[in-house]
Amino acid sequence: MENTMEKRPVNIYLEKNPNPNSLKFCANFMLVPEGDSFDFPDAQSAQHAPLAKELFNFPFVERVFYMNNFVTVTKAEGVEWEDVQIALRDYIKEYLEEGKKVIDFKEVEKEQAQQSGVATDGSEIDIKIKGILDEYIKPAVEMDGGAIQYHSFNEGTVKVLLQGSCSGCPSSMITLKQGIENLLKSMMPEVKEVVAEGV
Repeated sequence: MENTMEKRPVNIYLEKNPNPNSLKFCANFMLVPEGDSFDFPDAQSAQHAPLAKELFNFPFVERVFYMNNFVTVTKAEGVEWEDVQIALRDYIKEYLEEGKKVIDFKEVEKEQAQQSGVATDGSEIDIKIKGILDEYIKPAVEMDGGAIQYHSFNEGTVKVLLQGSCSGCPSSMITLKQGIENLLKSMMPEVKEVVAEGV
């Protein structure tokens, strides 16, 4: 498989999100297929994602997340964005301008499927919960540089995976309880609570 993407002019703009330790670096073209997301909580998990792997060489980078046309970077607590965002932006821009590969899709998808344990069965309740998350929750979460994935439903408890800027975000638990949980409870009487897995 080739190690390069198509070379093209690259523009990168920055977007803040509710997590003060995360920042979205948005490109003027898609980096991964629409709707796909790839979360790298550490350098070890990024072995098949060359851009993420290189970003972990910055000592303050704690998490990298890809989706659509953006890369969300989560930094260490004691570092100010003003001190590092230009260096990161320029690095990502140069990397993409050189046409280097962002990710080895097949390898990463295989690995993430094995590790996440995300529910793949299609019971009626699973399908209904996934539909509500896809329609009402995912678009807002994606705008903030993160992703939410359905994990499982058991005895009234819905488990979800929070990725990207949502992971470790101070306001994500408020969103989870007041937004997602309330919405699911109002639309599905079977749901008693929503909890985040692996936060």
